[in-house]
Amino acid sequence: MNLDWTEYVNHILNITLHENYGATKDPKADQPLYEIVFKTGRLVNAYDDGLLLETEREGESVGIFIPHTSIKCAEIFDF
Repeated sequence: MNLDWTEYVNHILNITLHENYGATKDPKADQPLYEIVFKTGRLVNAYDDGLLLETEREGESVGIFIPHTSIKCAEIFDF
């Protein structure tokens, strides 16, 4: 199934990424702990290979490009 992301331009997206980052080791289990990575912002544009979100950090507008292959889950606000 292909989703037409252009239908959601100007909506707020909360994207869960496939990539996890090893944060630390759990001394009891002797294995790494992982953080779940999220990216949130307004969908500015959708491309063949990914999505461009815009968000604000420390008073500055920031663009975030997310390749389609990195998207695990997407929440769409103002649906």
